[in-house]
Amino acid sequence: MAIELTESAAKQIKKQLDSRGEGLGLKLGVKKSGCSGFAYTIAYADKLEEGDKVYETFGVNVVVAGENIDTLDGLVLDYAKEGINEAFKFNNPNVKGTCGCGESFSV
Repeated sequence: MAIELTESAAKQIKKQLDSRGEGLGLKLGVKKSGCSGFAYTIAYADKLEEGDKVYETFGVNVVVAGENIDTLDGLVLDYAKEGINEAFKFNNPNVKGTCGCGESFSV
């Protein structure tokens, strides 16, 4: 499987990278957090580390650290505007449950 971006997410990432002026792409990961176990992390990828995997969609790179690949495998990242709110939305087929507040998930 892989990590995929919707066209909306790819446009937003490209916009952020262009504004920043540098970067290989967006780096996605997970960290232990919250009452369900994990939370997503988002950062800029300026260089590749050993074990990193690069996924390209719509000309935009997403970098995932080797230790996070199994947890994020199959993820579709979207970017949605709802009223005055806009945010990345994670559609992860590995998620088995989420906490009540939606901040963390379990696999």
